[in-house]
Amino acid sequence: MAAQVARHGLIMRKAFCVTNHEAINWFPGHMAKGLDQMQRKLKSVDCVIEVHDARIPISGRNPLFEKRLGISSLKPHILIMNKMDLADRKQSASVKRYYEKEGVSELIFTNCKRPDSPGVKSIVRKLARVIKDSERYNRSEETTYTAMVIGIPNVGKSSLINALRSKHLRKSKATKVGALPGITQSVLERIKVCEDPKVYLLDTPGVLAPRIKDVEMGLKLALAATIKDHLVGEDIIADYLLYRLNLAGNHKYVNFLGLDEPTDNIQDLLVSAAVRNNWLLRVRDHRGINTCPDILATSSKFIRAFRDGTFGKISLDDVP
Repeated sequence: MAAQVARHGLIMRKAFCVTNHEAINWFPGHMAKGLDQMQRKLKSVDCVIEVHDARIPISGRNPLFEKRLGISSLKPHILIMNKMDLADRKQSASVKRYYEKEGVSELIFTNCKRPDSPGVKSIVRKLARVIKDSERYNRSEETTYTAMVIGIPNVGKSSLINALRSKHLRKSKATKVGALPGITQSVLERIKVCEDPKVYLLDTPGVLAPRIKDVEMGLKLALAATIKDHLVGEDIIADYLLYRLNLAGNHKYVNFLGLDEPTDNIQDLLVSAAVRNNWLLRVRDHRGINTCPDILATSSKFIRAFRDGTFGKISLDDVP
C-alpha cells in the first residue's frame, strides 16, 4: 500500500483501501415513494431548490433529480450549498466555476443555522427573479411563488425552510429537523416562508441515488451523515475519517481524544481513546462482569466531532 511520511515521523496511508469493494446500495421504500410524490407535485411548483452539503460539493448529488424532475430543463433551478460553517471556504470559487461549466447558473452558499446570514437573505430575492425570468405555463396567472426543496438526506432542507420562516415571517420551526438522515419521509403541504412576495415551499424526503458505484464517494456521504452510520459501519467511517485527517496533516484529533501522538491505526486510536476517556463497556462473561473499551461509542464520538466542526472547516471533495 502506498504511504507517505507524516511530520511526526510516522508512516501514514496515501490511499484508503476497504476489504469489501461492493457498491453501497441504499434506496429504501420511502425514497422511491418520495421521488414519485415529487414528480406528481412538479406541475404545482414554479422552481426547484436543490440543497446540498458544502463539505461534499460534488459527491452524492442525485442524477435522478435531473432525469425525473427535469431540474434546469423543465423548471428554474437553484443549487444551495449549505453547511458552509463546516466547509473549507477556500473551495468556494472552484465550486462555482465547476458548476458554471455544468450549466448551473444559480448557486448560493449558505449556513441555514443563521437566518440572517447573507446566503439565506438572498434566497427569496433570487427565487423571485428566476421565476419571473421563466415561462410559468399553466401557472402564469398565479400571484404567489411555490418552490420544491429537494436534496439527498440530511443536507439541511428542513433547516432551510425554517431559516426562511424565521427571517421573513419571524415564526418558529414549521418542519422537523434532525442530525440523522430520514427525518422527512413524505412530501408535505405548502409552507409559507415569506409574505412579500408570497412564497411557499414544499419540504421533501432526502433521496439518494439507488446505487453508489464509487466506494470512496459512499464513505464521504456516510461521513457527512447522509447515510445512516450502521449501514456502513461506524468503525469503517471512523477509519476513513482518520485517513482523511492524516492525509491533510490535521492532527487535532490527538488532543480531542487525549492521545500521545498521531496514529494511522484506527484500532489503536479507538482502544487508546476509550481507555483514556473511560469510554468503557460492561460485559458479562464466564468470569463475571468485566469492562472493555467501548469501540462503537468511541467511533461515534470521533465521527460526531468531525460533523460538529471540532477538527476545523473541512471539505471532502477535491474540486477540479
